[in-house]
Amino acid sequence: MEHQKLFQEFEAISSKEWKQKIQFELKGADYNETLVWESLEGIKVKPFYHADEFETNTQVNTQVTQFKIVQNIFVHDVVKSNKKALDTLQRGAESIRFTIENETVVIKDLMQNLPLENTHYFFYLPFLSIDFVNQINDFATKNKANFSIQVDPIGHLVKDGNWFTNLDTDFNTLNQIVAKTNLPFLNLETRIYQNAGANIIQQLAYTLAHANEYFNRINWSVESNSKTTITIEVAVGTHYFFEIAKLRALRLLFETLAKEYHPNIECHILATPTKRNKTLYDYNVNMLRTTTECMSAILGGADSVANLAYDALYHKDNEFGDRISRNQLLVLKNESYFDKVNNPADGAYYIETITEQLAEKALQLFKDIEANGGFITQLIEGTIQRKIKESATKEQELFDSGKEILLGTNKYPNKNDRMKEDLELFPFVKTHSRKTLVTPIIEKRLAEKLEQERLAQE
Repeated sequence: MEHQKLFQEFEAISSKEWKQKIQFELKGADYNETLVWESLEGIKVKPFYHADEFETNTQVNTQVTQFKIVQNIFVHDVVKSNKKALDTLQRGAESIRFTIENETVVIKDLMQNLPLENTHYFFYLPFLSIDFVNQINDFATKNKANFSIQVDPIGHLVKDGNWFTNLDTDFNTLNQIVAKTNLPFLNLETRIYQNAGANIIQQLAYTLAHANEYFNRINWSVESNSKTTITIEVAVGTHYFFEIAKLRALRLLFETLAKEYHPNIECHILATPTKRNKTLYDYNVNMLRTTTECMSAILGGADSVANLAYDALYHKDNEFGDRISRNQLLVLKNESYFDKVNNPADGAYYIETITEQLAEKALQLFKDIEANGGFITQLIEGTIQRKIKESATKEQELFDSGKEILLGTNKYPNKNDRMKEDLELFPFVKTHSRKTLVTPIIEKRLAEKLEQERLAQE
């Protein structure tokens, strides 16, 4: 049966005609000044987008229907972590991300009775150990488990200021891991750029430059037909459509770069809501923020989404916070039908325009970084840190002046809110004076100064 085309009796209206009508309605006010606004990235956003301004769509393959709900688990106690993983999988989580800080953890004990073949497990390691990677690899091979290891020496340098050992030793270890493991082993921890205040173009360019250092320094076997997957951990901010476009642009840029080195390298995007706009006071608003950020992540094509608990800033891990954050994703998936359509942003002219502009500007910045010695060199010189600080300062000024609004914090605050007795964790930037190779990039929330002043007055 032939589909009937709707609205054929209406004449098509061009973008030029729409603009003329808008200008008439503005009654002399300037179109650009009144209706066109500029983002922090320098992208001018128009009041409408029209089909006649597009020659081709920006093709990004986002398999939205396949996104997985991830539960983060810090492994302090193997028995408790195993029990928590079993429980959380029964309650709707589809994937687990273990953070293992201690090399004495026995993987066999951690994975006791956990479903293996159809459940994806991430192992985030804030250390570099061939023996430990071998232990995970051996278990996965023996049990046909779906594992991804997450090691990232450059990410460690960015956050800590030092390599695990030194540049040569760290990359030598990575090359030994490449030769010995069948598992995805590499992680790009890029959440820190967003959480420290980098704008979207910087986040994309730094992620690309971060990846390029690995492409240049790791001995990938190009002859091998087997696929290699790199996990990219991304923080999703509050700017709904821009964040959808950011993830689409990231996939586009990464795939373009990876093809230059290896035909079978893919990326697995693991998205988490940003910490930058989260607040201590009126903390329930954090749930609204994380919901829209998870929506951006899903629609932007994240492969996995790990939500941030509403109380993660000031409470230790707790069952209630975990359950609420997991349920937010379950509602999006099972009751809001976010897993029913692939490529949902395709054909949305606004999102496609932003995707294209972000990708172009990020590629330009990436080329500039490479022309000036590459990412590691620019970290050592302090250029990356300075640029992020400039961007963060701009955003902080907007928050301080009330132009960037966080409800319940710098707009409509509840003066009766009391938080001092509820702080199990220190929610502000911690400073440790020590000698480092590079200046570490520090995550900082917009509301910190305001919250410290309020706490002092309680």
